[in-house]
Amino acid sequence: MKKTLLISILMVAAAAASAQDNNGSIIFTASAGFSLGGTAPLQMPAEIRSINSFSLTPNYQASFLAEKTFGQCGIVSGIRFEDKGMKEEANVKNYHMAIVQGEQSIEGQFTGDVTTEVRQMMLTVPVMLSWRNNSESFRLRFGPYASYLLKKGFSGYARNGYLRLGDPTGPKIVIGDGKDRGDYDFSADMRRMQYGLDLGCDWFFLKHLGMYADIEWGLTGIHHSGFKTVEQTLYPIYGTLGLTYRF
Repeated sequence: MKKTLLISILMVAAAAASAQDNNGSIIFTASAGFSLGGTAPLQMPAEIRSINSFSLTPNYQASFLAEKTFGQCGIVSGIRFEDKGMKEEANVKNYHMAIVQGEQSIEGQFTGDVTTEVRQMMLTVPVMLSWRNNSESFRLRFGPYASYLLKKGFSGYARNGYLRLGDPTGPKIVIGDGKDRGDYDFSADMRRMQYGLDLGCDWFFLKHLGMYADIEWGLTGIHHSGFKTVEQTLYPIYGTLGLTYRF
Protein backbone atom coordinates (compact mmCIF):
# COMPACT_ATOMS: atom_id res chain seq x y z
CA MET A 1 0.00 0.00 0.00
CA LYS A 2 2.88 2.37 0.70
CA LYS A 3 4.17 1.62 -2.81
CA THR A 4 0.74 2.50 -4.27
CA LEU A 5 0.74 5.81 -2.40
CA LEU A 6 4.28 6.63 -3.55
CA ILE A 7 3.44 5.88 -7.19
CA SER A 8 0.37 8.13 -6.99
CA ILE A 9 2.38 11.00 -5.51
CA LEU A 10 5.04 10.66 -8.23
CA MET A 11 2.38 10.66 -10.96
CA VAL A 12 0.84 13.86 -9.62
CA ALA A 13 4.25 15.49 -9.17
CA ALA A 14 5.26 14.62 -12.74
CA ALA A 15 2.02 16.03 -14.12
CA ALA A 16 2.44 19.20 -12.07
CA ALA A 17 5.98 19.66 -13.40
CA SER A 18 4.83 19.23 -16.98
CA ALA A 19 2.03 21.72 -16.40
CA GLN A 20 4.42 24.55 -15.56
CA ASP A 21 5.04 25.26 -19.23
CA ASN A 22 1.33 25.30 -20.14
CA ASN A 23 -0.81 28.41 -19.88
CA GLY A 24 -4.08 27.46 -18.19
CA SER A 25 -6.73 28.90 -15.96
CA ILE A 26 -7.36 28.34 -12.27
CA ILE A 27 -10.81 27.08 -11.29
CA PHE A 28 -12.09 27.29 -7.71
CA THR A 29 -14.83 25.10 -6.26
CA ALA A 30 -16.50 24.92 -2.84
CA SER A 31 -18.31 21.73 -1.83
CA ALA A 32 -20.37 20.31 1.03
CA GLY A 33 -21.50 16.72 1.44
CA PHE A 34 -22.37 13.78 3.67
CA SER A 35 -20.14 10.72 4.06
CA LEU A 36 -20.98 7.08 4.74
CA GLY A 37 -18.53 4.31 5.48
CA GLY A 38 -16.60 2.64 8.20
CA THR A 39 -13.27 1.64 9.70
CA ALA A 40 -12.58 -2.03 9.12
CA PRO A 41 -9.95 -4.63 8.17
CA LEU A 42 -9.56 -5.42 4.48
CA GLN A 43 -10.74 -8.98 5.17
CA MET A 44 -13.26 -9.87 7.85
CA PRO A 45 -11.43 -12.06 10.42
CA ALA A 46 -12.92 -15.41 11.41
CA GLU A 47 -13.17 -14.20 15.02
CA ILE A 48 -15.94 -11.75 14.00
CA ARG A 49 -18.96 -14.01 13.55
CA SER A 50 -21.56 -11.39 12.61
CA ILE A 51 -22.31 -7.65 12.49
CA ASN A 52 -25.41 -7.20 14.64
CA SER A 53 -25.92 -3.50 13.94
CA PHE A 54 -24.31 -0.55 12.19
CA SER A 55 -25.45 2.95 13.17
CA LEU A 56 -25.09 5.85 10.75
CA THR A 57 -23.30 8.79 12.31
CA PRO A 58 -23.44 12.41 11.05
CA ASN A 59 -20.28 12.55 8.92
CA TYR A 60 -20.09 15.93 7.22
CA GLN A 61 -17.57 17.17 4.68
CA ALA A 62 -16.76 20.68 3.44
CA SER A 63 -13.95 21.57 1.03
CA PHE A 64 -12.42 24.37 -0.97
CA LEU A 65 -10.39 23.23 -3.99
CA ALA A 66 -8.38 24.94 -6.71
CA GLU A 67 -7.62 23.40 -10.11
CA LYS A 68 -4.79 24.48 -12.39
CA THR A 69 -5.84 23.45 -15.88
CA PHE A 70 -3.78 22.59 -18.93
CA GLY A 71 -6.03 21.51 -21.76
CA GLN A 72 -8.59 18.99 -20.57
CA CYS A 73 -6.37 17.93 -17.66
CA GLY A 74 -5.31 19.63 -14.48
CA ILE A 75 -3.96 19.47 -10.94
CA VAL A 76 -6.46 19.80 -8.09
CA SER A 77 -5.58 20.60 -4.48
CA GLY A 78 -6.97 22.48 -1.53
CA ILE A 79 -8.25 21.80 1.95
CA ARG A 80 -11.12 19.70 3.24
CA PHE A 81 -12.74 19.52 6.67
CA GLU A 82 -14.41 16.18 7.35
CA ASP A 83 -15.73 13.67 9.88
CA LYS A 84 -15.17 9.93 9.64
CA GLY A 85 -17.11 8.19 12.38
CA MET A 86 -19.09 5.00 12.91
CA LYS A 87 -20.75 2.85 15.58
CA GLU A 88 -21.21 -0.88 15.24
CA GLU A 89 -22.06 -3.95 17.29
CA ALA A 90 -20.56 -7.32 16.45
CA ASN A 91 -20.68 -10.85 17.81
CA VAL A 92 -17.18 -12.31 18.23
CA LYS A 93 -15.52 -15.55 19.32
CA ASN A 94 -11.99 -15.78 20.75
CA TYR A 95 -11.39 -12.13 19.83
CA HIS A 96 -8.32 -10.56 21.45
CA MET A 97 -9.41 -7.80 23.85
CA ALA A 98 -7.98 -5.60 26.61
CA ILE A 99 -10.79 -4.25 28.79
CA VAL A 100 -11.50 -2.71 32.17
CA GLN A 101 -14.18 -4.37 34.32
CA GLY A 102 -14.85 -2.28 37.38
CA GLU A 103 -11.37 -1.37 38.60
CA GLN A 104 -9.70 -4.45 37.11
CA SER A 105 -7.78 -4.44 33.79
CA ILE A 106 -7.87 -7.78 32.00
CA GLU A 107 -6.68 -9.04 28.62
CA GLY A 108 -7.35 -12.21 26.71
CA GLN A 109 -9.72 -13.87 24.24
CA PHE A 110 -13.30 -12.63 24.41
CA THR A 111 -16.48 -14.35 23.20
CA GLY A 112 -19.70 -12.33 23.15
CA ASP A 113 -20.95 -8.96 21.92
CA VAL A 114 -18.68 -5.97 21.26
CA THR A 115 -19.85 -2.40 20.62
CA THR A 116 -17.31 0.00 19.08
CA GLU A 117 -17.55 3.71 18.33
CA VAL A 118 -14.98 5.50 16.17
CA ARG A 119 -14.81 9.31 16.06
CA GLN A 120 -12.46 11.20 13.73
CA MET A 121 -12.51 14.91 12.87
CA MET A 122 -9.77 15.97 10.47
CA LEU A 123 -8.30 18.42 8.01
CA THR A 124 -7.39 16.80 4.70
CA VAL A 125 -5.18 18.01 1.85
CA PRO A 126 -5.75 16.10 -1.44
CA VAL A 127 -3.46 16.40 -4.46
CA MET A 128 -5.19 14.97 -7.51
CA LEU A 129 -4.91 14.71 -11.27
CA SER A 130 -8.07 15.80 -13.07
CA TRP A 131 -9.68 15.28 -16.46
CA ARG A 132 -12.63 17.28 -17.88
CA ASN A 133 -14.81 16.58 -20.89
CA ASN A 134 -15.09 19.07 -23.75
CA SER A 135 -18.21 20.73 -22.35
CA GLU A 136 -16.53 21.00 -18.92
CA SER A 137 -19.70 19.67 -17.29
CA PHE A 138 -17.91 16.56 -15.98
CA ARG A 139 -14.64 16.30 -14.07
CA LEU A 140 -12.84 13.16 -12.90
CA ARG A 141 -10.25 13.35 -10.08
CA PHE A 142 -7.74 10.89 -8.62
CA GLY A 143 -4.75 11.17 -6.32
CA PRO A 144 -3.35 10.83 -2.79
CA TYR A 145 -4.42 12.70 0.31
CA ALA A 146 -2.98 13.45 3.75
CA SER A 147 -5.18 14.02 6.80
CA TYR A 148 -4.41 15.51 10.22
CA LEU A 149 -6.78 14.49 13.00
CA LEU A 150 -8.13 17.36 15.10
CA LYS A 151 -10.20 15.02 17.29
CA LYS A 152 -9.99 11.26 17.62
CA GLY A 153 -11.73 8.52 19.51
CA PHE A 154 -11.86 4.72 19.53
CA SER A 155 -13.84 3.29 22.45
CA GLY A 156 -16.50 0.75 23.30
CA TYR A 157 -17.46 -2.12 25.54
CA ALA A 158 -17.77 -5.91 25.64
CA ARG A 159 -20.82 -7.64 27.15
CA ASN A 160 -22.96 -10.79 27.18
CA GLY A 161 -20.04 -13.20 27.13
CA TYR A 162 -16.82 -14.26 28.77
CA LEU A 163 -13.10 -13.64 28.51
CA ARG A 164 -10.37 -16.27 28.75
CA LEU A 165 -7.30 -14.73 30.36
CA GLY A 166 -4.21 -14.91 28.15
CA ASP A 167 -5.31 -17.54 25.64
CA PRO A 168 -8.43 -19.58 24.75
CA THR A 169 -7.61 -22.13 27.50
CA GLY A 170 -6.99 -19.57 30.26
CA PRO A 171 -9.20 -18.86 33.31
CA LYS A 172 -12.74 -17.82 32.41
CA ILE A 173 -14.15 -14.43 33.50
CA VAL A 174 -17.83 -13.74 32.89
CA ILE A 175 -18.49 -10.40 31.17
CA GLY A 176 -22.11 -9.38 31.74
CA ASP A 177 -24.11 -6.28 30.97
CA GLY A 178 -24.48 -2.98 32.80
CA LYS A 179 -21.93 -2.66 35.61
CA ASP A 180 -20.42 -6.07 34.77
CA ARG A 181 -19.49 -5.17 31.20
CA GLY A 182 -15.90 -4.53 30.09
CA ASP A 183 -14.97 -1.08 28.73
CA TYR A 184 -12.05 -0.09 26.49
CA ASP A 185 -10.64 3.14 25.09
CA PHE A 186 -7.81 3.08 22.55
CA SER A 187 -8.09 6.72 21.47
CA ALA A 188 -4.52 7.53 22.59
CA ASP A 189 -3.19 4.82 20.24
CA MET A 190 -4.66 6.42 17.10
CA ARG A 191 -2.52 8.14 14.48
CA ARG A 192 -2.64 11.91 14.10
CA MET A 193 -1.64 11.63 10.42
CA GLN A 194 -3.43 9.41 7.91
CA TYR A 195 -2.74 8.87 4.22
CA GLY A 196 -4.76 7.37 1.42
CA LEU A 197 -6.18 7.66 -2.09
CA ASP A 198 -9.12 9.73 -3.31
CA LEU A 199 -11.22 8.99 -6.40
CA GLY A 200 -13.90 11.57 -7.20
CA CYS A 201 -16.04 13.11 -9.91
CA ASP A 202 -18.03 16.32 -10.37
CA TRP A 203 -21.07 16.83 -12.58
CA PHE A 204 -22.18 20.40 -13.21
CA PHE A 205 -25.83 20.44 -14.27
CA LEU A 206 -25.75 24.25 -14.23
CA LYS A 207 -22.96 26.66 -15.12
CA HIS A 208 -21.88 27.06 -11.50
CA LEU A 209 -23.78 24.39 -9.56
CA GLY A 210 -23.20 20.65 -9.59
CA MET A 211 -23.01 17.40 -7.66
CA TYR A 212 -19.94 15.45 -6.59
CA ALA A 213 -19.06 11.97 -5.38
CA ASP A 214 -15.87 10.80 -3.69
CA ILE A 215 -14.42 7.54 -2.42
CA GLU A 216 -11.57 7.85 0.10
CA TRP A 217 -9.60 4.68 0.79
CA GLY A 218 -7.15 4.85 3.69
CA LEU A 219 -3.76 3.21 3.12
CA THR A 220 -2.62 3.62 6.73
CA GLY A 221 -4.44 2.04 9.64
CA ILE A 222 -6.07 4.35 12.17
CA HIS A 223 -3.80 3.05 14.96
CA HIS A 224 -0.02 3.33 15.34
CA SER A 225 1.91 0.42 13.83
CA GLY A 226 3.06 -0.70 17.29
CA PHE A 227 -0.51 -1.05 18.59
CA LYS A 228 -1.33 -4.78 18.78
CA THR A 229 -4.32 -4.98 21.13
CA VAL A 230 -6.60 -4.97 18.09
CA GLU A 231 -4.78 -7.53 15.97
CA GLN A 232 -6.26 -6.51 12.60
CA THR A 233 -5.22 -3.26 10.90
CA LEU A 234 -8.29 -1.03 10.57
CA TYR A 235 -8.58 1.21 7.50
CA PRO A 236 -10.98 4.15 7.01
CA ILE A 237 -13.06 3.64 3.85
CA TYR A 238 -15.72 6.27 3.13
CA GLY A 239 -17.88 7.49 0.26
CA THR A 240 -19.29 11.02 -0.01
CA LEU A 241 -22.14 12.63 -1.96
CA GLY A 242 -22.79 16.35 -2.02
CA LEU A 243 -23.20 19.63 -3.86
CA THR A 244 -20.40 21.69 -5.37
CA TYR A 245 -20.24 25.31 -6.56
CA ARG A 246 -17.84 26.47 -9.28
CA PHE A 247 -16.73 30.12 -9.06
